[in-house]
Amino acid sequence: MRRLMLLRHAKADRPLGVNDHERPLAARGLRQSQEMGMYMAKQGLVPDLAIVSTSKRTQDTWRLVSTAIGLEITRQDEPRIYEGAPDEILHVIRTTDPSIQTLLLVGHNPGFEHVATSLVGAGRAVALSRLQHEFPTGALAVIDFTADNWAKVAAGEGYLDRFETLASISS
Repeated sequence: MRRLMLLRHAKADRPLGVNDHERPLAARGLRQSQEMGMYMAKQGLVPDLAIVSTSKRTQDTWRLVSTAIGLEITRQDEPRIYEGAPDEILHVIRTTDPSIQTLLLVGHNPGFEHVATSLVGAGRAVALSRLQHEFPTGALAVIDFTADNWAKVAAGEGYLDRFETLASISS
């Protein structure tokens, strides 16, 4: 089994004169990141590898999430995830080393929403309902596959185990 986790960066600020790639997290984003990291640790949602977009907000999100998880997790920075089209994001996933069982990508919308909805064919009803509504900042999709290799991950074959937002983990 393969487990793919897609974590959209936490809420970012929009300071004047700062280009999109360098936007920092807002105060709310700092809290979102820490809370999602604590949730992931508590739920045992620990990746073998984290592939992180090169934008400042994704880098900061992962730093705070991984600190809250409290374990040393291998990380790879990936510029193709920033503003990546769904096909590019899928290519990153499908070319992941087969020894990785649980993969986390930290990135952006609209790419993550498109990838998640295209890969999921079934799942828990509440998770499917949340995903159909939107993929907000700080949200985490956990998708399981029976594929024995990342290269075999295909549209409609994933099972959406959970789709969590700050609101759903705080309630």
